[in-house]
Amino acid sequence: MATIKIDGKDYDTETLSDEAKNQLQSVQFVDQELARLKAQSAVLQTARIAYAKALNDALGTELVFNG
Repeated sequence: MATIKIDGKDYDTETLSDEAKNQLQSVQFVDQELARLKAQSAVLQTARIAYAKALNDALGTELVFNG
């Protein structure tokens, strides 16, 4: 028996309706995608900082990139 807590209430996933199971699966998928995109965003931000530093080094300046 697997349970899931939603709004402070525990639900037995085996007793959920098919519609509820489908909606739960969709919510879980979206949560996973959001986590993946957050991780990807962190990687891209790190890369951007490195590229901006490399550009500053190449130009011999202390530019600040905001955008």
